[in-house]
Amino acid sequence: MTGRPETLYPLFADLETLPGIGPRTARHLAQIDVTRPRDLIFTLPQGGADRRLRPSVLGAPPGTTLTVRVTVRRHLPPAQKGRPYRVQVEDDRTAFTLVWFHPNPRYLERLLPVGAVRLVSGKVEHFDGMAQIAHPDHVVPEAEAMTIPPFEPVYPLTQGVTQKVMAKAVAGAIARAPALEEWIDPALRTARGWPDWQAALRAAHAPDSAADLAPKAPPRERLAYDELFVHQMTLALARARVRVPKGRQTSGDGRLRDRVLAGLGYAPTGAQSRAIAEITADMAGSKRMYRLLQGDVGSGKTLVAFVALLTAVEAGGQGAMMAPTELLARQHLESLRPLAEVAGVRLEILTGRDAGAARAAKISALAAGEIGILVGTHAIFQPDVVFADLRLAIVDEQHRFGVRQRLELGAKGDRTDVLVMTATPIPRSLALAQYGDMDLSVLDEKPPGRTPVRTALLAADRLGEVVEHLRSAVAEGRQAYWVCPLVEESETRPMVAAEERFQSLRAALGPEVVGLVHGQMPADRREAEMARFVTGETRVLVATTVIEVGVNVPNASIMVVEQAEAFGLAQLHQLRGRVGRGAAASTCLLLYHPPLGETALRRLTLLRDTEDGFRIAEEDLAMRGAGDVIGTAQSGLPRFRIADLETQAPLMEIARDDARALLTLDPDLASPRGRALRTAMWLHEQDKALALLRVG
Repeated sequence: MTGRPETLYPLFADLETLPGIGPRTARHLAQIDVTRPRDLIFTLPQGGADRRLRPSVLGAPPGTTLTVRVTVRRHLPPAQKGRPYRVQVEDDRTAFTLVWFHPNPRYLERLLPVGAVRLVSGKVEHFDGMAQIAHPDHVVPEAEAMTIPPFEPVYPLTQGVTQKVMAKAVAGAIARAPALEEWIDPALRTARGWPDWQAALRAAHAPDSAADLAPKAPPRERLAYDELFVHQMTLALARARVRVPKGRQTSGDGRLRDRVLAGLGYAPTGAQSRAIAEITADMAGSKRMYRLLQGDVGSGKTLVAFVALLTAVEAGGQGAMMAPTELLARQHLESLRPLAEVAGVRLEILTGRDAGAARAAKISALAAGEIGILVGTHAIFQPDVVFADLRLAIVDEQHRFGVRQRLELGAKGDRTDVLVMTATPIPRSLALAQYGDMDLSVLDEKPPGRTPVRTALLAADRLGEVVEHLRSAVAEGRQAYWVCPLVEESETRPMVAAEERFQSLRAALGPEVVGLVHGQMPADRREAEMARFVTGETRVLVATTVIEVGVNVPNASIMVVEQAEAFGLAQLHQLRGRVGRGAAASTCLLLYHPPLGETALRRLTLLRDTEDGFRIAEEDLAMRGAGDVIGTAQSGLPRFRIADLETQAPLMEIARDDARALLTLDPDLASPRGRALRTAMWLHEQDKALALLRVG
């Protein structure tokens, strides 16, 4: 199957081929990303109106949609232009009014002849103490009662498109949905009670009650699973292509690792030991490693990474660790150097700053295999940087690098193993959506000796006290971060500008004491300012969130975040993780402008009460939704039309395991189920992934 299957053609035709859709409506629907019949069938109802027949409007709360049997009593045309047209009607228990604005009177006289019985359905409102229904959705004779659905789906709309137009178009699109061969594992489908694809689609668009609109309703759940399964198969195909058999295994003998672990003075946590075992088993296997090491701030990722690098050296090869900035690369060098000395392994750094004879000497030693471990920045990618035998490439802070750079680093050796580290706790469902092509190791314990950080909420009017607290801390030789939301004062929002706060703190604490870094500075100046703070030359660093990731200054024990209510939970947690890295008791002060909204209060209170990054990430997901948690721009998260990562997270894990299992049994998707899945991938526009198959 090299092109879209013919059976799907009707779903990929123009929208204007559907009943009731002309060029103008098609333009309106494009605003909500609906451009083909396929998009309509995957635009599920977001609500429903209960239109079962009721005896009366009497006692119905305002805003209730209901259907009643009425007798038409009289017409009241407007006394003057621009006034509404009213029709008085009576149900079993009370009289009320039907209202139209700008109507055609002759049409209404034909629709509602005086003395006739009609079924009327619409939203009840109250006006001058009397019930009324303005512009009823349905007015029909009793003989046509079946044309009013007992429970009518309500679709998301855009300007210029009514529910009636949408329902008609959706019905036309569903009529084109073919019966397709099943791609879901039969045992899973039976266990979950899911209908087949065509039946699921019809049922999801014809709910009988509010329960049928819930994400756990079998038809909806099945359609969500289809989306997740196809997405995970796309990642599994990409992973199968990357993880071609290595033809070589990297097994260490443990001599260097044992030496380093014995010299630590403490035992690794259970999570660290588990991650080390998973990584070394991958490296020793016949397939290429492609693993994500996810650990909260202070969970000990560096030790795990170093043991993995030592495994590469023990096997006679080399390891490389790449960081996004020179500052972070140098921090890795500082933290790894004592461990490398214990192990007796040569460790070097390569950045854009290296030049001349010193650089040439490093490159020559690397090519000769004399350097066991290289730490560096993008400079590692330069063509003349050649390894004798690169076995393991570690990429730090995943979201700063694209997939292309991960693969480029891996290409520096012969099918090099790749380990990616991230310090951002990501809820498992999002980790699987974003990194489903990788295996996952999670560090969810903290090593002994990490000082807990005390977190306090303070109203902004106590700013003076905070500055005084800072003055005493600086006098005692301590250091502090002061984070502001924006660089310059915004005219539209009362945000505190970093530049302005920098000036006021310099005036209060002394010009030599305070430094400033923000994202709009040239990179070299920013790095120089950061370096001054790292060495202790400046004591207080005013910053925007550029300090969020990776900076390690053990002497910094105070974090002040201004207008904390403007930050996301995960971001605040990352900022707090910059302190509590040394022996001193550390504090995080969250300054806010009262009154706090309910969500902001919930966010800040949760942060005050827990330091567990994974719990914070899950809460953040529940509060804000998937795209916002990671930041849609750089998230790499797919846009799902039906699946909801907040409520259907467990389905993602099932989908990942199922996709990998199917690909193991049927690597070319050539079986009947494999061929059915190819059709599903065309349907969900994941067909580009099919090009990754070795055949077809």
